[in-house]
Amino acid sequence: MKHSTLALVIASVLSGAVLVGCDKNEDAAGADAAQQQMPPAVVNVQTVTLDTVPQVQTFSGRTTAYQTADVRPQVNGVIDEVLFREGSNVQKGQPLYRINTDNYASSVTSGQAAVQQAQANYQTAQANNANAKAELASRQALLAQAQNDLQRLQGLVSIDAISKQQYEQAQTQVRTAQAAVQSAAAAVGQTQAGIESARAGIQTAQAGLDASNLDLNRTIVRAPLTGRTDRSSVTAGTLVSAGQGDPLVTISRLDPIYVDISQSSSELLKLRQQIAEGTAQPGMNSVELILEDGSVYPVRGRLALSEAKVDESTGAVTLRAVFPNSNNILLPGMYVTARLTQSVITNAALVPQSAVTRTPKGDTQVYIVDANNKIQLRPVTINGTYNGQWVVTDGLIAGDKVVVIGGSKVKPDQEVVVKPLENANPAPSAPNAKTPQQAAKTVDNKPAGNDDSNEKSTEAAAQ
Repeated sequence: MKHSTLALVIASVLSGAVLVGCDKNEDAAGADAAQQQMPPAVVNVQTVTLDTVPQVQTFSGRTTAYQTADVRPQVNGVIDEVLFREGSNVQKGQPLYRINTDNYASSVTSGQAAVQQAQANYQTAQANNANAKAELASRQALLAQAQNDLQRLQGLVSIDAISKQQYEQAQTQVRTAQAAVQSAAAAVGQTQAGIESARAGIQTAQAGLDASNLDLNRTIVRAPLTGRTDRSSVTAGTLVSAGQGDPLVTISRLDPIYVDISQSSSELLKLRQQIAEGTAQPGMNSVELILEDGSVYPVRGRLALSEAKVDESTGAVTLRAVFPNSNNILLPGMYVTARLTQSVITNAALVPQSAVTRTPKGDTQVYIVDANNKIQLRPVTINGTYNGQWVVTDGLIAGDKVVVIGGSKVKPDQEVVVKPLENANPAPSAPNAKTPQQAAKTVDNKPAGNDDSNEKSTEAAAQ
């Protein structure tokens, strides 16, 4: 009885296993049949065109005044009046402060008196010189008369017509006249030296007067340049001194204005290597500015300076751009974003971001559809983005059909149905390239992986 019961149980189990196996075989067969009846996947593709693409770099920058001047007094004194409004625009030469003028006006009066006295001394020296010259002329005439008398007496003394004593007296008169002439000539030299001394006295007195006038003029402190004033550090009644350390006020010229941006030396080296190898060409020196609120500054600037050395502390090179700032929108110290087209990449392709995927090792790749409408995997090289699309510099050729939508549903060698992507953004051609204002819109130099959300949103937009 027990054996019969055991036999029945075993038979039931075996029959159940047979039924389960049959069900599984039937399900697999049904799945295969369904797969054979499933239509090919549909993908949207974009045909590759190679063209010239601007390589726009994005940098953080900070605005700096075009010119800055610290205003300090050049004379000592007490501030009588502040002649400008703090924070206002001033013109070069405009009065800013007035320093008390009492001491300097007195110095000017004394200087004027000194000049007049020196001029009077000069006139006196000239008169003395004229008198000395007249005396010299008189002495010279007496000498000539004495010499003539001596010459006439020489003939008479030889024939004893006159006494020897008379002849010696004539000789003495000649020697006396000669001494008188020498004395008069010395007097003329002395008076001439007096004239030169008086002339030097006039120059000295005039220099003193000029210095006094200069100090008097410097009691009005003027703006050394056109710009906007800072807050004044002094008020009326403050004692100031020439060459003091603290400025009275600082003036900054804001139109135009500088924007200092920093670029790592490694990026700059890479750019120069690309240009040297011929994979890129030098770009434009115009710069677009994005303000702190995200708005675009209405006027483009130009690159004015690239330092020839690397900052040891940061490993960066400073680039300086200059921007018009007639409306004073830009103020010193503002943080901004600068976009600069440093190079132009030739024979590059633009593909949507949804078309690019990344391997676990970080390599970038795309799906393309071959001539047999089958999926092929193609590794590509990415060099930043342009207008929201990846810039592909290697791995694609003109005419390739890159899968943009539907790539997550296919695999290599799978046959698909191809549909062109509508509203695809064509690559800008060199003759019809956008203006610099349009060209420098969006740039990233670090490729990122494929974003499923981007693909889904693109598919939704296409549908």
